Amino acid sequence: MIEKDKFQNEIFFPIGEPNPYGDYFVGQSYLAPLTTEQVPTYNVTFEPGCRNNWHIHHADKGGGQMLICVGGRGYYQEWGKEPVEMTPGTIINIPAEVKHWHGAAKDSWFSHLALEIPAVNGNTQWCEPVGDEEYSKLK
Repeated sequence: MIEKDKFQNEIFFPIGEPNPYGDYFVGQSYLAPLTTEQVPTYNVTFEPGCRNNWHIHHADKGGGQMLICVGGRGYYQEWGKEPVEMTPGTIINIPAEVKHWHGAAKDSWFSHLALEIPAVNGNTQWCEPVGDEEYSKLK
């Protein structure tokens, strides 16, 4: 399995520091703020097997999130739908009010840019973790 420093050499953006939202993740993730102006953008990196909890980006108007995979292999899943594999170049548009999760494959580091779509009264509701049984079914 590739180590953090070697994965950093595979992606253009910095991996960053341990994620301050780590309480909402299974496993270790890292967060690197790239810009907080206009459209706040962050590089989020997941160690193999790491994933965030189910969550919803609420907004009275606008809002949601865009994910752009920049390294490794991971997954995105909306509540009630099949998981979508993410590899470099995959773009996922997540409207406000959609319950979802995203994270690394079991055997791969994973980095994506997370763009916060401007919102009126935007906030994130963190929900339950993605269960091990559910996650273990992914390739």
